Amino acid sequence: MNKIEKVKNKKSEKKNNITIFYLIGIVILIYFVYAIIQLIKQPTNIFVIENGSLSEEESVVGYIIREEQVIQGNNYKNGMSQIKTEGERVAKGESIFRYYSSNEETLIKKIQELDIKIQEAMENETDLFSSDMKLLENQIQEKLIEVSTYRDIQKIAEYKKDINSIITKKAKIAGDLSPSGSYIRKLIEERSSYENTLNSGAEYITAQESGIVSYRVDGLENILTPDSFSTLNKKFLEDLNLRTGEIIATSEESGKIINNFEAYIATSLDSKKAKEANVGDSVTIRLSNSQEITAKIEYIIDEEDSRLVIFKITNGIELLANYRKITFDIIWWSYSGLKVPNNALIEETTNNGKIIHSILRNRMGYTDKILVKVLKQNDSYSIITNFTKEELKADYGYSDEELNNLNNIIIHDEIVIKPK
Repeated sequence: MNKIEKVKNKKSEKKNNITIFYLIGIVILIYFVYAIIQLIKQPTNIFVIENGSLSEEESVVGYIIREEQVIQGNNYKNGMSQIKTEGERVAKGESIFRYYSSNEETLIKKIQELDIKIQEAMENETDLFSSDMKLLENQIQEKLIEVSTYRDIQKIAEYKKDINSIITKKAKIAGDLSPSGSYIRKLIEERSSYENTLNSGAEYITAQESGIVSYRVDGLENILTPDSFSTLNKKFLEDLNLRTGEIIATSEESGKIINNFEAYIATSLDSKKAKEANVGDSVTIRLSNSQEITAKIEYIIDEEDSRLVIFKITNGIELLANYRKITFDIIWWSYSGLKVPNNALIEETTNNGKIIHSILRNRMGYTDKILVKVLKQNDSYSIITNFTKEELKADYGYSDEELNNLNNIIIHDEIVIKPK
């Protein structure tokens, strides 16, 4: 082959390569044009599966119903001193509060004046070396150190009472040992007389049952009771004219013991879920502080345009002690798991006539169909999981051969939305 022929062959090969290159480019261009046309005609999107939650809930207003025992003594006009604080739990027989005696302020002032005189008299005695005196002084110092670590008013009051008792014992010993003992003894006797008058005039109120102490008394304790369910209705509750979220005022005349094991919330509902609800159904209630507690439907009263549903709760009762009417959320159901849009689900009918769902998974441009179980669904999304082979065989009639290549969906898989 001569040199001219070689040059001609190279030019021919180059021309052929250019032609092939252009043909490949045209094919790619045609493919992209076709893909764009198909996308316009039938748009599809890719959705990445993540873990999520679905729930059905509604916000409502409810009335608190409790088993409550109001306690009031004879001397309620004298004013009262709390022994147990608001929300504190007490056992049966424990003192809750006491009423002041009729001239308590005067008696307390006289006792305080005598305490000062007794203390001054003891300070003038420098020759008191009784071991009992030393022991009492040490006890007073220990109590003062301990009380400094507390912030609870009830605890501080108890320590103050103990310290006063020790000081009185010390004064009695000083009265026996000192040369001026008769004077100190006279002061002590006078103080004891005032103290006895003070104690005898006070009326102590004790708990008849165990439970939660409250001083928030609103007069509905004997009206909204667990025994009144059958007499309640929407109009009756509205006619109470209670303000939502209002804290019940503290009484200066009486207290009450609240059953700390169970309470109830009554609310009027007209939602679809409420109309489908049954006594015994469990739901979750979310309070205004975002705390969620389990509740059970205890009673249902059907009315003309709604239902009065009464929920029973056994937790968080102390959180409701301050209120009679509240806002809260009813969570009828809640599911968590793999969350997908409803328009990614393909609905099919199996050979045995049952409805089953599948999705199209996309991996590197290739799609495969995967059967999925829909656990819960709302208007937009579904919570799904994978079937077991046993479920597909027993419930949907799939054969072993059909299940040989069964695939599972997992988190972060890409799926096709609006598949055709």
